[in-house]
Amino acid sequence: MRVAMIGATGLTGRLLVPALVAGHELHLLGRRPSGFGVRETVAPAQQWPARLAGEPLDIAISALGTTWKKAGSWPAFEAIDHDAVLGFARATRAAGARQLISISSVGADPGSRNGYLALKGRVERALTEMGYDRLDIIRPGLLRGQRGKDRRRGERLGILLSPFTNLVMRGSLDRYAAIDAATVAAAIAALVGAEEQGAFIHHNREIGRLARA
Repeated sequence: MRVAMIGATGLTGRLLVPALVAGHELHLLGRRPSGFGVRETVAPAQQWPARLAGEPLDIAISALGTTWKKAGSWPAFEAIDHDAVLGFARATRAAGARQLISISSVGADPGSRNGYLALKGRVERALTEMGYDRLDIIRPGLLRGQRGKDRRRGERLGILLSPFTNLVMRGSLDRYAAIDAATVAAAIAALVGAEEQGAFIHHNREIGRLARA
């Protein structure tokens, strides 16, 4: 299938690309080279929609996201996690993509008092209004993996303690447990090309099931 993807250099994206290149025609868009050796557009995020104009697509994947530390300010953070994601989604829908898979966050809610979760919720709401035949929202808990110095101190501590905290996060709480980025990547790869129409939200339990399928 013809797949356009953003976020290939991120924690989950760089694990996902190798799972896609063998079976799909992949077009990566990013602000810096990914090094994967596939078709790639390197340009500011504001230019991505224009670069996709007229390109026939089947699937769109957004694994894009930044950290507060890396962005440096709320407007810069919003420009990536909100504006760039929605601009990409609109462009890929206009190019004919029938399915969009987008990584969000557990607890995403446009009415949340937490600015990060409210922003993620607004993005999800906007995506549902774009007319995709199928929309898959991925809501993982704390992502485990090699992110390097971008981690906040609280995230590093959470990951360190996750083998113990995950033991008590059972039942409805398991959606908040830490999860390996490799598991999320495997789940997204399994969702590519899914035929059932509608909007679907996937938390940790479903993500794990998809990854094992």
